[in-house]
Amino acid sequence: MLKTLYIVRHCQAVGQEPNAPLTSEGHFQAIALADLLFSFGIERVISSPFMRAYQSIAPLAERLGISIEIDNRLTERVLCPTPLDDWRERLAESFTNLDLYLDGGESSRSAMARGIAVIDEVLQQKTSITAIVTHGNLMAMILKHFDDRIGYAEWEKLSNPDVYRVQFLNDATHVERMTFF
Repeated sequence: MLKTLYIVRHCQAVGQEPNAPLTSEGHFQAIALADLLFSFGIERVISSPFMRAYQSIAPLAERLGISIEIDNRLTERVLCPTPLDDWRERLAESFTNLDLYLDGGESSRSAMARGIAVIDEVLQQKTSITAIVTHGNLMAMILKHFDDRIGYAEWEKLSNPDVYRVQFLNDATHVERMTFF
C-alpha cells in the first residue's frame, strides 16, 4: 500500500524560542503553503508544539477541516544549549558523526530516532497521506534516515517553509523536494 508523507519545515518566524510566532511574511507563507498542499489529499496533520510550526500549518488544517495533532517528538533538535562561535562547523560535523554529543545537547542519532518514531507510528495507521510539521535540523535528520546522501549542504539549502514528499511503497522509499519558497 502506498503511503505518502509531506515533511514540512515551518514558515519564517521571529526567533528560535518555542513560543516565537511567525513574522508577517511567515503568515503569508503559511497561506501559500496551504494553497500548495490543499489538493494533495492530506488526511492527517501532525505538528511540533512550537508556535511557529503550528501557525505554519493552521491555514491548511482549517481549510481541510481537520485538527492538528501535537507531537512533542517533533520539536527542534538542540545541538548545544549555549551559544557556540563555531556552531555551523559543529552542526556540519553532526551530519557525519551521528553520535556527536555536545554538553547539554542532543546527538543526531537521538534526534533522528525520535523523528523516525513519529513516522513509524504514522505508517502503521490507516491514513494514506499525512503532513508532518517540524524544524529544519530535525527535518534534515529525518530525511537523512531515508536518504544518507542528505547532509549539512542540504540542510543549508532548506527554506522557510520547505516541503519534502516521502513515499513508501512496499520496501521502497522515495524522497523528493517539493518546494523552494
